[in-house]
Amino acid sequence: MSLVTLANIHHAFGNHIVLDGVTLSIEPGEKIGLVGRNGCGKTTLMKVIQGNLSPDSGAVQLQRSARVGYLSQDPEFQPGDTLRDAAERAFAKLHELHIKLKVVFDEMQHETGAGLDRLLKRQVTLESQIQTAGGYAIDHIIDATLHGLGFVDEQFSLPTDVLSGGQKSRLALAKLLLESPDLLLLDEPTNHLDIVGRQWLETFLADEYRGAVLLVSHDRWLLDRVVKKIVLVDNGLVLEYPGNYSKFVQLRQQQRVTEVRTYEKQLDKIRQEEQFIRRYKAGQRSKQAKGRESRLDRYKRDQLLDRPIELDVMKLELPKAPRSGDQIVVAEGISKRYGETVLFENFDIAIMSGDRIGIIGPNGVGKTTLIQCFLGDLELDEGKISLGTRLSIGYYRQLTEHLDMELTVWQYIQSVICALDGQARASEQQARNLAGAFLFSGDEQDKVLGDLSGGERSRAVLAGLMASAKNVLVLDEPTNHLDIPSAERIENVLRLGGDYQGTLLLVSHDRALLEATCDKLIVFDDGKVALVHGTYSQWMSRKLKADREVKTKNNRPARSKVKKRASQQGSAASKSGLQALSMKKLEHSIEKIENRICEIDAEVVDPKVYRDGELCKALQLEREGLVDKLEDVEKEWARRAEKA
Repeated sequence: MSLVTLANIHHAFGNHIVLDGVTLSIEPGEKIGLVGRNGCGKTTLMKVIQGNLSPDSGAVQLQRSARVGYLSQDPEFQPGDTLRDAAERAFAKLHELHIKLKVVFDEMQHETGAGLDRLLKRQVTLESQIQTAGGYAIDHIIDATLHGLGFVDEQFSLPTDVLSGGQKSRLALAKLLLESPDLLLLDEPTNHLDIVGRQWLETFLADEYRGAVLLVSHDRWLLDRVVKKIVLVDNGLVLEYPGNYSKFVQLRQQQRVTEVRTYEKQLDKIRQEEQFIRRYKAGQRSKQAKGRESRLDRYKRDQLLDRPIELDVMKLELPKAPRSGDQIVVAEGISKRYGETVLFENFDIAIMSGDRIGIIGPNGVGKTTLIQCFLGDLELDEGKISLGTRLSIGYYRQLTEHLDMELTVWQYIQSVICALDGQARASEQQARNLAGAFLFSGDEQDKVLGDLSGGERSRAVLAGLMASAKNVLVLDEPTNHLDIPSAERIENVLRLGGDYQGTLLLVSHDRALLEATCDKLIVFDDGKVALVHGTYSQWMSRKLKADREVKTKNNRPARSKVKKRASQQGSAASKSGLQALSMKKLEHSIEKIENRICEIDAEVVDPKVYRDGELCKALQLEREGLVDKLEDVEKEWARRAEKA
């Protein structure tokens, strides 16, 4: 039986129809990605499923006793709770069960016979419910979830009312995951997560969470890793596609090609009919022409496809930026602190013309501060920075208060872009073409900036930057408020080997964007800052290999500890069938297993592998088996070494 069924859901806000006859079912344990342009109705659909919004018509059926959890964008917590208290409230039902069980134990002391039998049955029922609700050891589950979403132990005792907006959002997500509802509705859960938090969340949802998930996210890697079906919300309807997001893109592209061909054939037919009607409407065949005109009107009304949206997206042509000097930024021994917090110290870097550098690291470590120091917006504590010559810098900030909110979209774009023909001012048509390339339709181009959403305003600013002939682009979280089609448009413009030939500095947690546009990284990691060469996936592969080597080295049984380990673990070795192997073969086996584990670690961060959820899961299962096998081989090695 379906967990949730929606039948013929209609809903409108005023004259704007958001959902127009939506039918959808969600099965237990199903992982679904919900995609579509901003404002298309994804959040509305989630609110209908949750029960926070009653549709104008249609029916929503929820499986009996099923629990639905929704990630609120404005979370509230109990006054006086600490961060950890708030997370632990996810187990309020479990605590109630423990209290009931204690009452049963107290009553058992005074009961005999039938009364005791009744209490024993009650005990069994309660203990089963306790196990289902989380069991007895929930502390490590709470801690692991909070750690995974970026909290450290020192923050656990903070009152919830002193948390920042981003911290409250992450805490609400932690509490929701701990509650483990039957259906999890996640609307942009990664908005306040750094890369490490995103990796933890996708692993948790893909490999550990047993409930159903309906996920809205602009993080394409998250969608690829977690979901097995994509539901597209488009023009008030929903369309279903099997597979993850990458598979959806392939299927959608094939569908677009078919739609475009069909649409063009229909236009050809219409043009032929209109030509006949114009030719014979006033002549002897006027009756026949009028009949064909009536049939053509019905054809346009009933059979003509809507113009495929991709036909409205024009090919983007960027003006050429002036050539800069060879050196863009040279930083020598730079340091920056806030109180006792050191953001970076004695850091050297030379950024050259054409470099494509991503700046990554956890939230709050100083990524934005570093680029502000590069640009001279902040003073250094130590060191010096020199800027190159002939620089034309475009800097995208997340704040847009500096904009003239009375300008329309095309007027704003016209005011900031360079003309393709070398004129001092771009034409209205050039501005409108660029707006169309960045997914602003005809009507949207005439909206004033003040009436746009945050994401739409960000898209307009980015469109202007892309075409303003800047030879250096500095982008600070450019895709934070963009839907996936808009993020993909930015990615296509900036990708390695693409149209943009200038220098790029990109602060982002969007791994797909980093992978496509940057071949160097400034990495804030474990209190240090370093420049590394290679793409994001190449860096992750090297990092996983290095972490594995350190772990292997630390796990090698030292001679002084071998005797104790062997006595504790020797019995397990006999079960593994390894006693017949020589020490040399055991060591060779250990090396072979470790090498394969390193290979798997490298494979799973390859974007091609990462996009294949089934392959990624198979590799992880293989890795788990290898880790278990490695433990057995090392135990036998330890047992032998104790006797050496």
